[in-house]
Amino acid sequence: MRDILDNLSTWSQQGKPLAIATVIQTWGSSPRPVGANLALTADGEMAGSVSGGCVEGAVLEAGIEVLKSARPQLLHFGVADETAWDVGLSCGGTIEVFVRPLDLDRFAILEKELRDEKIVASVVVIRGPETVLGQEMLILEGGEAVGTFGRDLDHQVLNYARSALSDGKPRRVELEETSQPVEIYINVEMPSPTLVVVGGVHIAIPITAIAKTLGYRTVVVDPRKMFGTDARFPHVDQLIQAWPDTALEQVGLTSSTAVAMLTHDPKLDDPALKVALDSPAFYIGALGSRKTHTARRQRLLEAGLTEGQLERIHAPIGLDLGGRSPEEIALAIMAQIVKTYHA
Repeated sequence: MRDILDNLSTWSQQGKPLAIATVIQTWGSSPRPVGANLALTADGEMAGSVSGGCVEGAVLEAGIEVLKSARPQLLHFGVADETAWDVGLSCGGTIEVFVRPLDLDRFAILEKELRDEKIVASVVVIRGPETVLGQEMLILEGGEAVGTFGRDLDHQVLNYARSALSDGKPRRVELEETSQPVEIYINVEMPSPTLVVVGGVHIAIPITAIAKTLGYRTVVVDPRKMFGTDARFPHVDQLIQAWPDTALEQVGLTSSTAVAMLTHDPKLDDPALKVALDSPAFYIGALGSRKTHTARRQRLLEAGLTEGQLERIHAPIGLDLGGRSPEEIALAIMAQIVKTYHA
């Protein structure tokens, strides 16, 4: 949802009725994962995607129909290997897509939670009685529920949704002990991953630009006023002119944070590494040759860090793509960050 949030916000403010299509299950190979969304308006504007081919066309047609009838639809697309590429489902993939009118009141609450970088679960009834089909309940980070499917269903739904929030993963669930079959889809919206770059060096400019394109929140830390300037980094979300160890404590490193040390200066990198290695950051990388990293490891060991902690450092930083320009190095670093994030 985050990738189309701005479009949804603009259209909802304009008062346009919206339909949203969500990939709720995939089998085999699929170009878009579970949770991928496509939104559309009645006049043909669209954002996002659920596939890479003409499945999109069929989903758009269904979306227009849903907006006219206000009746949700569950779509199933199965493709044989020989025709897979024609419809964008490589290697014979199969997907199910649920299309529903978007409740603008619920969306206003969801948007606020996402803008505030909160975790939130969205629960939608994808199969069941007309009275609840397509309805949505939100479970906020603190456990508060917004919306209801009725007393008979809410208890089960809340248990499953809170479990999904804890796991951070979407799920599809058939509820038990109901008078009619009821199936729900739970999507979990996690906070945007964050890239913290220590050092406002040349490589930091393209790496933060690439990270922004990939949906990362970006932070640049550098106490040197000539390096960490707004003129050099007008595109980053936060620029901190402070010593790295202090700045990282201020940022607050979480399991959704990647940290890249780019200064190549022990006075800046080493204090930052001590903080980062004592945090749950999912990625920690440091610029420098193998010889440089060997000396770095020795300094950090003498400073009291353990071998286990030092094994977390990706150094030399980045995947070996063979490039040498700042932009190519930035690409190699972001490639390694993305690979680690999805590992």
